[in-house]
Amino acid sequence: MKTSGKAYLFGLGLDNQDGHIRITRGKNFRLYGGSRDTHAVMQEKAIKFNEHLKQRGKNLDSITSEEFAEIADKLGLKHPHPKKTDSSSS
Repeated sequence: MKTSGKAYLFGLGLDNQDGHIRITRGKNFRLYGGSRDTHAVMQEKAIKFNEHLKQRGKNLDSITSEEFAEIADKLGLKHPHPKKTDSSSS
């Protein structure tokens, strides 16, 4: 069975102390929680991620895990690194 899903960057801030509920939805991202500062940083990084995608002429659904990791590393995002395959073995 083929599923038609949409890829999203998901941000979750856990440092909220003021009780304010922060939710931001945008193209390719969903951000929840965090202090005012943390949420602002998540917003900035999500927007910059989209800018990198636009520069490449791609969308989140069309990049490889390696491309995702490359962009995420440039922006300082925490993520699981893709497993590298050993292409040198014959």
